[in-house]
Amino acid sequence: MTTHTTAVDHPSRRLVVALPQNYDDARERYESLVPEVDLACFAEMVSWQATLDLAEINAPHGFMRYYRSDITPAMAGSPSSWKTTQYLMGNHTIAERMFRHDPSVMLHAPLRTVLYVDPDGDTKLTVDQPSLLFDSYGKPEIAAVGRELDGLLAGLIALLVA
Repeated sequence: MTTHTTAVDHPSRRLVVALPQNYDDARERYESLVPEVDLACFAEMVSWQATLDLAEINAPHGFMRYYRSDITPAMAGSPSSWKTTQYLMGNHTIAERMFRHDPSVMLHAPLRTVLYVDPDGDTKLTVDQPSLLFDSYGKPEIAAVGRELDGLLAGLIALLVA
């Protein structure tokens, strides 16, 4: 049994993507490209292959939304009046390929994304680069999935800025 505590320093890179739409349109576009996960439907799957097949259908661009929080109403009455929505976006069938090697990867899966209006009134999407997060686990199998997630994220960003 391991009884010591460790700390892992790791680099991260926050990507801040300018989106061409206004906030409301960008939010609608993001949510259409990253559909909400139906966990009850996944729970009914009788095999892992059926789960993989369902994920292919439900995540047309590789990602599903596991959580959404509209931050704006929570800040009502404060001097901070930004339009902001926070998401957890990922794909548990992809995460499983890391989870089997180290369950602590779930600290970074699903990915946290934030859609917001900046001080100039421009809409931005921000997310930490997945490969840097998952490379910090020191296992090549996990790092490879992180690089794959970079590619999926790049594809999603391309669709968002089109």
